[in-house]
Amino acid sequence: MSFVYPYFFWIMSVPFVLFVFLVLTNKEKVARVFDEKVLERLRVESDTIPSQLRNLILFTAIFLMIVALARPVIEKGEKHVSIQGLSLMASIDISGSMRSKDIYPNRLEFAKRKLIGLLHEMPTDEVALTAFAHVSFMLAPFSSDKDTLEQIVDGVDESYINMASTDFTALGSLAAKMLEKKKPKILVVVSDGGDKEALKGFEDILKKEKITLYAILIGTQRGAPVLDAKGKPLKTKNGSIAITQINKDLGLIAEKTGGAYVVATNGNKDIKTLVRAMRSKFHDTKKGEIKIKERVEFFTYPLMFSVLLLLIGFSSFPRRKKNRIGGKK
Repeated sequence: MSFVYPYFFWIMSVPFVLFVFLVLTNKEKVARVFDEKVLERLRVESDTIPSQLRNLILFTAIFLMIVALARPVIEKGEKHVSIQGLSLMASIDISGSMRSKDIYPNRLEFAKRKLIGLLHEMPTDEVALTAFAHVSFMLAPFSSDKDTLEQIVDGVDESYINMASTDFTALGSLAAKMLEKKKPKILVVVSDGGDKEALKGFEDILKKEKITLYAILIGTQRGAPVLDAKGKPLKTKNGSIAITQINKDLGLIAEKTGGAYVVATNGNKDIKTLVRAMRSKFHDTKKGEIKIKERVEFFTYPLMFSVLLLLIGFSSFPRRKKNRIGGKK
């Protein structure tokens, strides 16, 4: 038998011993402060357990609480647990078309919700976060800390949006660099798909680097105006309002690399479908190993006994005498 927190036990034992000593050695000093007549009126009935026994019960209860807080355990050795999962790079589109509002509240915020949903569906997997438009850059390195990754995704707002033309080849080059030592090489892109011009050369990079693409497409076929930073619709060279629509060509590229794509919808069924497709193609790989101490906990026993003793001790406190009418006792 040992304690998880032995220092706590020994540190708390010192004030406990002092407390017991002071209580036992100062119990009669009250008579030096109060007049005998006052004490007579405060005198209690004697039909309870003796004060010495009550003190012993309360002291024992406090001691057992200290033991419980120190967490007594029986050590059974160490257990090696392997951590398994996939490693992937996830990238979110921050091009100007992501301001469009054909999906509430806009494509960017909807894409962020989908990316966070992906993180929730892959709790033990290792994910790196990137963003892309005309250039691509890393938001977070590979990590299994989903809480931190989620905070980083939440921090991506419209100030990140780049109105320059989207360049998927820059994203492909960044993915090739970041996934160079990963097996398998998996890239997940959350985007409205850009346009055909933006996708030129992207498929060639993915095939050359043996990267499998999975796409989460954001937007509608009906489309919506492209908005500037002030929320005003942009116009084309001929003066008409620029409309952006979802481009499923990105999904077709995903299928050609051996991956898959989904068109984002409300709820999480789409993300579950994508993750299921990912796991059916790739088996989880061993990412590391941790040691876990196997213990049998016993803190509940002293804790239960201490509560029981406290109930007995406090219920045994004597009651004050009540003076009868006429001053008789």
